[in-house]
Amino acid sequence: MRVQSPVAEAAEPPITIVFRHPRKDILRALRLLAETVVIPTALLGILLHFVGLVPGLAAVIGWCALVVAARFLLKHDLPGTLLLCTGMLCGRACVALITSSAVVYLLQPVLGSIMMAAIFLGSAVIGRPITVRLARDFVRLPAELFARRGVHRVFTQVALLWGLSRLIDAGMSLGFLHWGVEAGLLSRATLSGLLTTLTVLVCASHGWRKLCRMPGVTLRIGAPAAA
Repeated sequence: MRVQSPVAEAAEPPITIVFRHPRKDILRALRLLAETVVIPTALLGILLHFVGLVPGLAAVIGWCALVVAARFLLKHDLPGTLLLCTGMLCGRACVALITSSAVVYLLQPVLGSIMMAAIFLGSAVIGRPITVRLARDFVRLPAELFARRGVHRVFTQVALLWGLSRLIDAGMSLGFLHWGVEAGLLSRATLSGLLTTLTVLVCASHGWRKLCRMPGVTLRIGAPAAA
């Protein structure tokens, strides 16, 4: 395997990446987390405790429909991530209704976390980290950036971090579910969200620090200066 030296990387054309609205991106991510994880799980937990399983699952389905309909009628963005998450929530709720089991509803995201861990870790092992594709979906990055070996190595490390995080999430959910359905709901509504947020911060910090040290790569926050 041929390893590219720092001198060779420095000889490549310089690349400047500008993150124009980081605060808006963070707020949008937090809103998506609340809409697809925190609120529907809290609704199910409260209604399951006071009313029953069927009203709780019906509330989850109704909430997903309300979120999508409200964004559509108000002409707000309908990101693919939102549609995917609400679709998965409705599917989980329908399966739980058919089986009449809240445990089934909570076990499905555990299996999802295990599958995600396999995808992230597997893509890192074969040298094609899925984080490259995800980064391109959320942030506009120049194609020539990914041709650098150092950049590819950073995205591989981030994929490993995400895979490890998903394994921790699956184990944590199973552990809390062993104590009961309400404990499992608490884990999904709060701890899983906190773990995901922490993982995002760790991966972003790691990637930012590594890219800033890379020759020929410049990162900036805010609108670029006028020419």
